[in-house]
Amino acid sequence: MTIDVAKIRSSYPALSDGYAYLDGAAGTQVPSSVIEAIAGAYLTGLGNVGGPFPASHRSGEIVRACRQAVADLVGGEPEGVILGPNMTTLTYRLAETISRSWARGDEVVVSRLDHDANVRPWVQAASRAGATVRWAEVDSATGELATGQYDELLSERTRLVAVTAASNLIGTRPDVAAITGKVHEAGALTYVDGVHATPHAPVDIAALGADFYATSAYKWSGPHVGAVVASPELLESLHPDKLEPAPDSVPGRFERGTLPFADLAGVVAAVEHLASVDSAATGSRRERIIASMTAVEAYESALFSSLVGGLEAMGRVSTYGKARFRAPTTCFNVAGMRPYEVADHLAACRVNVWSGDNYAWELAGALQIRDSGGAVRAGVVHYNDESDVNRLLEAVTGLAGGDL
Repeated sequence: MTIDVAKIRSSYPALSDGYAYLDGAAGTQVPSSVIEAIAGAYLTGLGNVGGPFPASHRSGEIVRACRQAVADLVGGEPEGVILGPNMTTLTYRLAETISRSWARGDEVVVSRLDHDANVRPWVQAASRAGATVRWAEVDSATGELATGQYDELLSERTRLVAVTAASNLIGTRPDVAAITGKVHEAGALTYVDGVHATPHAPVDIAALGADFYATSAYKWSGPHVGAVVASPELLESLHPDKLEPAPDSVPGRFERGTLPFADLAGVVAAVEHLASVDSAATGSRRERIIASMTAVEAYESALFSSLVGGLEAMGRVSTYGKARFRAPTTCFNVAGMRPYEVADHLAACRVNVWSGDNYAWELAGALQIRDSGGAVRAGVVHYNDESDVNRLLEAVTGLAGGDL
């Protein structure tokens, strides 16, 4: 399985500006096919769903196609795909709904590895219900989230465990399947944040043991659309607040307001793009996605090794996170410089990175970098190449006028 990186890069118009886009963890660029799909939906004409006319029918078909595409991407069922503006909004919506059955003395487990969008909604929902929040801790030296600690964290009062499939700050990919196995033995639900995992490797939500799996299309070359995937049967047991005339069927009753139909067409195109990354892949779209994302994982891993190896060879650079299994994202600091100063310097060198805590609020605290401005975050996606990595390394080296 191989990918033609030059061909992939040529399909992304934004990359022609000469910058090294190493900021994919905050949102990727989009290929021409996605742009054309969104524009095409508007050009053809759209109407709200449920009408008797062709424009309405087109919108309805886009919604159906989008649910199927997301299901194919992660191994779910289209009838269980909830669509919305972003993962944070959807997670708050699910937390409000799921927590209605919680009572004083119930317990919820969150982790300090997670983006705050998979922490705060559950912490706040637990507070309203009088439930207890228990914390899975991160090894600050390695960035690992030890599976064994869940044996002590879980009890007969555990109602839900929220855990990430990959850290958006240091890339750690915990053993989600092992964690969810323990959770299900305890009789609780699992909510897996797959926002940072989905762009970098094949996803199978059944193998992960995710009762709910959240993802965001703008992290995998699509528009700003979020999705949460669950079994339709599980969704049938939940009843969110909704407008009286709004659909009562699943998954529509979880979707507040009118969906962005043209953007959903872009989501379909983004999934098709990912499925075509390995040009030799054949079979169903799900099969092509698995083959292509396996190739992406191998390619990004090699490129990421060059990035991290180069940074770690610099004496004045400190990197964070050394987990055995990682998404291709790292964060680092340069001695004597604030993170934003490093990011500003890299921007002047036409390298796009972020600085700060990147909403990994608890993790930045555990790493003891939150109060000092966080760190500089850089990562690769499938459209990056060695020239991007080399430009970053040269720019960081240039901060000291030579080898750091």
